[in-house]
Amino acid sequence: MLKERSSGILLHPTSLPGKYGIGSLGKASFDFIDFLVKARQTYWQILPLGPTGYADSPYQCFSAHAGNPNLIDLDLLVKAKLLHPDDLIDYPHFSDERIDYETIQKIRLPLLKKTFQSFTHNADNLEKLAYRNFQKDQSKWINDYALFRAIKANRDQKPWYLWEEPLKRRNPEALKAMQATLHDEIEFHKFMQFIFFRQWMAVKDYAQKHKIRIIGDIPLYVALDSADAWSATEIFEFDEELNPIRVGGVPPDYFSETGQLWGNPLFRWDVLKETGYSWWIDRIKTNLYLYDVIRIDHFRGFAAYWAVPYGEKTAINGKWISCPGKDFFDVLRREFGDLPIIAEDLGVITPDVEEIRDSFGLPGMKILQFAFDSSEANDYIPHNYVKNCIVYTGTHDNDTVVGWFRNASDDDRKYVLDYLNTGDHDIHWAFIRLAMLSVAYTAIIPMQDLLGLDTSARMNLPGTTQNNWQWRVKADFFTPELAAKVAHLTTLYGRAKKLKNKN
Repeated sequence: MLKERSSGILLHPTSLPGKYGIGSLGKASFDFIDFLVKARQTYWQILPLGPTGYADSPYQCFSAHAGNPNLIDLDLLVKAKLLHPDDLIDYPHFSDERIDYETIQKIRLPLLKKTFQSFTHNADNLEKLAYRNFQKDQSKWINDYALFRAIKANRDQKPWYLWEEPLKRRNPEALKAMQATLHDEIEFHKFMQFIFFRQWMAVKDYAQKHKIRIIGDIPLYVALDSADAWSATEIFEFDEELNPIRVGGVPPDYFSETGQLWGNPLFRWDVLKETGYSWWIDRIKTNLYLYDVIRIDHFRGFAAYWAVPYGEKTAINGKWISCPGKDFFDVLRREFGDLPIIAEDLGVITPDVEEIRDSFGLPGMKILQFAFDSSEANDYIPHNYVKNCIVYTGTHDNDTVVGWFRNASDDDRKYVLDYLNTGDHDIHWAFIRLAMLSVAYTAIIPMQDLLGLDTSARMNLPGTTQNNWQWRVKADFFTPELAAKVAHLTTLYGRAKKLKNKN
């Protein structure tokens, strides 16, 4: 699938335009797919779709399987007669440039609760059957997830490791009591997933109809405060008190002098191996249902991962621990066949990481912003590319091209302009053109770079927890002129999706 010349756009659904303060799985998603078609693109790449927790990061979700209720489209709920149009009359006006997650969640929750009540009392037998079938299909994760969310809501959103011991340790009698006491809240969270999956699959079906493939994203780790960690403590590095022994992160790198301390619990890979990696296989199955292609974040963690003692304030004092990644991917290939996986192979890449990536034919990632360090040549410079890779002007963790160029050193700017044989006007288009003309099979361009936006449009600054994941694109930015310009470059460099024959 990935071994053909193609291109796509990176834009998370939360960043889509809309009148309710956050992008959604409604009209804006379908309109964006139409824009991709006009721009002759093949891929829509997104970030993880899970329900966000700490700092609203899609890489710190309450579940590795569930969808984010914040993305549920309210107008579609009205269309389905689960809300009345009057329910949205007093919905406040929000910025069309930044997302205010806390306020949005407070306003949306009563509306979503009302939707659940409407379904409970008014849904016909066919709809109720669809709901029951959905729960059956997702039974491996949805019951634990809904119970987890219900208990959190009942305990002022405290993380599971601060719950009372019987619940923390999943005592069967304690869980049974909660299932009875919190029945309606549990059902509400199951129903939210039913609605999310229904809306998302409609988006995906529309994309497939128009030959747009969706690239999803799997974080290597799960959040400490997640249904996954709570419901399967045996596969994580927890001590007898269910506190983490070591947590995930990366050593000092391009982004941070003290490394990045993520705080995620680490897997017990020996335990996973004994089960045939069944937990991971279930996770991959969910993601292959949701997406056409999967990008696995922090791929190098399948060769060795940076383990930091729990309680450290930075990631400096960690160490590399080896991982049975080759065996793991052998099992995945036997289970799924050819793997539609992109390896996020950024950071400290060693031969063992490359061996896993290459032996399974997985494309790695090339970031153009990393290419122009004037002090040395590197693997990110386009003349060193192999075909089997994905080239990006930048990712969600990078500054925009315009912001990066403005903040680069004089030597690096001179190197860029010399290499591109261009002036500093419209530097973002020079980068886009370079990505498109490269030998890489696939080129992915963040929406911010197509629009030539500066640092204010940056999606995330690694190592920080404030003011991230908030950027939104305005509806009037998706112009016919922009689509035509992207289509021209895509066609010029042999990446254009084939148009349907009108005859």
